Amino acid sequence: MQHNINLELNSVKKRLFVCSLVVLSLFLFYHFGRSIWYPLAIKIKGKQTVEQVIETYGLSTRDELAPLFDRSGITYPPKKLALVAFKDTNVLEVWASNEGSNYQLIVRYPIKAASGKLGPKLREGDRQVPEGIYTIIGLNPNSAYHLSMKINYPNAYDLEHAKAEGRAEPGTNIFIHGRAASIGCLAMGDPVIEKLFSLVYATGRDNTTVLISPTDPSKNPLVVPSNAPEWTRDLYDKIEAHYQTINSNRYNSEYSAAKQSSE
Repeated sequence: MQHNINLELNSVKKRLFVCSLVVLSLFLFYHFGRSIWYPLAIKIKGKQTVEQVIETYGLSTRDELAPLFDRSGITYPPKKLALVAFKDTNVLEVWASNEGSNYQLIVRYPIKAASGKLGPKLREGDRQVPEGIYTIIGLNPNSAYHLSMKINYPNAYDLEHAKAEGRAEPGTNIFIHGRAASIGCLAMGDPVIEKLFSLVYATGRDNTTVLISPTDPSKNPLVVPSNAPEWTRDLYDKIEAHYQTINSNRYNSEYSAAKQSSE
């Protein structure tokens, strides 16, 4: 009798172990195998258009963000938009301006995931988030990461230095997207990418700038990593100058004096 009970308990334990293993495998496949199963899911349910995404999220985005824009004295949608990401703190700031006015800070969002370390992206597969001044060249309503916005990395500056250094594959396909996983991209989570996607669409891609900086230039000097290329200093000077045009309110004389003393 006792022997039969032990056999039954062992059988139950084995079934529980197998079930747990299956659940864990499915969980991992769902999160890390999206590039495999999501295209199949899209084929089954059908692709959606950018316009359908805006129909779904555009009004709720306006309702949530318009008061923040109004509080800063900026119309919604704005004439100009700047998405500013800081790699060391994993923060993305949304700045906007009216025609002929200074940019104003609208809102900050946490970056859910961003791989790599401080310093520019140099090659395919280095898992680096790039650093520089970019534009958005595409809106993807059928991304494996919910929604995504493609930036123009490598831009002309990146390509110039890649060619000079003989780097034939500087990398490509860098996105701001949803979910919370990244291999060189900025993962914002689904609720935030729905807002950013709708905001960029309403403002216009041609009126949107993306600035990715190693740190907040209004708080810290941009220090070139020891193993970075020599031209990184020039890149950081360009990032600082561009950020100053966006954040003219916070970029104060105290920081400028601190920067000069550190050089």
